[in-house]
Amino acid sequence: MNTPAIPKGGRRAALLLAVITPVIAELTLGNPPLSQIWLMLLWIPIYGAGTVLIRELVRRRRGGWPSILLLGLAYGIVEEGLVLQALSSPTMYGVAGWAPRFLGLNSAYTELNLPYHAVFSVALPILLADLAFPSLRDRPYLKRTGVVVAGVVFVLGGLLLRVTVATSIDPGYQAPVAVLAGCVAAVVLLAVVALRVLPPTATDAPATSAAPTAREASAASPSTVDGMRVGAVPGPWVVGIFGVLVGFGYLALLFPFGGAAQPAFTHGGWVAVPMLGAAVVAVLAGWLVRGWTASGGWTDRHSLCLAGGALVGHTAFGVVANAATLADKLELSALGLVMVGLLALLGRRSPASMPTR
Repeated sequence: MNTPAIPKGGRRAALLLAVITPVIAELTLGNPPLSQIWLMLLWIPIYGAGTVLIRELVRRRRGGWPSILLLGLAYGIVEEGLVLQALSSPTMYGVAGWAPRFLGLNSAYTELNLPYHAVFSVALPILLADLAFPSLRDRPYLKRTGVVVAGVVFVLGGLLLRVTVATSIDPGYQAPVAVLAGCVAAVVLLAVVALRVLPPTATDAPATSAAPTAREASAASPSTVDGMRVGAVPGPWVVGIFGVLVGFGYLALLFPFGGAAQPAFTHGGWVAVPMLGAAVVAVLAGWLVRGWTASGGWTDRHSLCLAGGALVGHTAFGVVANAATLADKLELSALGLVMVGLLALLGRRSPASMPTR
């Protein structure tokens, strides 16, 4: 398979993607607070280079969003399981007490963070970069040398986190060999499925067809996903509200806040209820979005509203759960308003149609 030609502006697009990824994944959730924004220097190499690398590999394969999400899960396993080793640590962040451990892993923390990384650390930044550079959305940003550089920076970024954050927060802990081997095997399996098993998309060039009008979008015929009928695409603002509820709700079900020791203020075995609820939310949201994007009524405005809603929901949760002081809450709220303003500007300059993979 021939590698698609590298388009003009690809480096700028890759730089944007590398910068916004840690901002979305960490800063807009309140990790760290703006008063300690310099800590972002520790996260930029692994986050930025990791997401750029994932996008480049998928675009060279002409893969779609399923491949991106699978590699996003693999990224989460690398960061949380191999680098920080928080998936298995009995002491880091106090997450071992959230729920019963399973196969040596902190179950609730694992359920929270792996999908979080797939969506907020990988998929949403790539989606926003695609919207910011619509003519490049189906093409790699970099030449092979750039891909190699991204891979090297990603590895070095992981080592940087390992020798700084991990050793300072959880000194002396080393994950068992069986856990490390399992993480490596899971990463390899996800990568193989994402890049070799899932078929390439049908189109090789960006879609340039005119977008449906709002009336056409709202009247789009229902689609069928896995033999089940999915309704017509709702309006962009409805999709945005849906994104807010899913983004906030998933985090609120799994991340203890407000003084709670376990998710959703549960105790003991009752933690299984919010964990099951979060799984249902994730599966239902994925099924609905898959059905909506498969219809002819899905537009770039829907994509932007979905991404924006999820980001607003996750920043709102950060204000509630992560911001420790009133100053932190006000600063994070202000950052959220800036984020909304930038998303609105992006909405004004983006074309209307977006291909679904």
